Amino acid sequence: MAMDASELAAIIANGENSGVEFKRDGARAESVAREIVALANMRGGHVLLGVEDDGVVTGLQREAGEVEQWVINLCRNAVQPPLIPFWEVVRMPGAGTVGVVSLPEHSPDKPYRARKGNAWVTYVRVGSTSREATRDEEARLFQAAGLVRYDLKPVPGASLSALDRRRLTNYFADVLGQDCPERDDEDGWVTLLLNVDLAVQTPVGVTPSVAGMLLFGAEPHRWLPQSGITASAYQGDAADYATQDEEIIRGPLVRLTSSPAHNGGPATLKRGGLLETVEDGVIDAAVRFVLRNLRSSAYLDGAVRKVVKDLPEEAVREAVVNAVAHRDYGYHQTDIEVSLYADRLEVISPGRLPNSVTVEKMKRGYRAARNELLKEVLRDYGYVEHRGMGVRNRIIAGMRAHNGTEPELIEEEDRFTVRLYRGFPPEPAAGGDGRSER
Repeated sequence: MAMDASELAAIIANGENSGVEFKRDGARAESVAREIVALANMRGGHVLLGVEDDGVVTGLQREAGEVEQWVINLCRNAVQPPLIPFWEVVRMPGAGTVGVVSLPEHSPDKPYRARKGNAWVTYVRVGSTSREATRDEEARLFQAAGLVRYDLKPVPGASLSALDRRRLTNYFADVLGQDCPERDDEDGWVTLLLNVDLAVQTPVGVTPSVAGMLLFGAEPHRWLPQSGITASAYQGDAADYATQDEEIIRGPLVRLTSSPAHNGGPATLKRGGLLETVEDGVIDAAVRFVLRNLRSSAYLDGAVRKVVKDLPEEAVREAVVNAVAHRDYGYHQTDIEVSLYADRLEVISPGRLPNSVTVEKMKRGYRAARNELLKEVLRDYGYVEHRGMGVRNRIIAGMRAHNGTEPELIEEEDRFTVRLYRGFPPEPAAGGDGRSER
């Protein structure tokens, strides 16, 4: 959509920021390419040609058509991979003409690089400044674009002894219902884990993959400090030092279940079958934390006493599973946050959504995943829907059915938040015997 003079004036009045860069006409091509790349790599935005750093409009000094061709050539020859921005010219009454180079929020070919001398450099936008990306930032851009699978990377320094063999046996024999090596068959386990990407062959030996460690590690936090969940319950509607309950949840993501195949019984359970939980994983522990801190309401439905919580368990579980499955594990030292307030639950996962994912697509059931292997194993355990419709069905529809509220899905610069509003379902229809809250 074309921009008019009043819209442009408002943008200029707000000054440079994370989505707006001012450049005079005549700025060096390398400098303009850097700004274009930095914006394209982040949330998109506008480079305004013909505007000084202080916001004074000096206008284009060349013919608009000449500047347009210059920008097109710049984006083709000084940007890698080449991109095609949206170009328009806006006439500012009494101030001159401004060339507007617009970059979309979701560019398909991230990360982009700009030429710097004889090198190609990745730039990112931080506030009103564009700078070279750090190694971790560049890795996250590649991961967001689906060019690098972080969950398949090796865990440096760890050996296969860092994985819990009980949980591995439980997964293959009982959850999947397939043959697996005996616990002391090292060669057999190496072959199996390499074949399913839960382990990686490196120059110094076989090591667990990130997914393998997150799912089945004996002490995942020792190797991946970002692997846990920090859970807090507050009495009021804002964070406070005086918490009602708090827990730092560590350990493998998935539960350990009963193992009939390794307790004298036949391995007859089908994939996805119900198994009794022996030890919680991080996901189940986080859900239990929330449930024990929710308010309950009891009522009689005829002669039957029923108890409901002020959040539905399915929506809570889906919010936690979504965070675990899709967070950016490239953010080191940063846990998922589960925060329960008097009026709402917030589940915050580090990192932005992957390149092709938007909040609107999530609401419609879009299936793209950042950590594909992680998601597939969680699906085997029944944490993830096979249809990939958990957000739409369990969170959005689930909250509407429970108490009529709309969940909020919020993408910010370096995190994604699912916000669920607490509240009980409507009072029982006439004929019930009332409700008491506790």
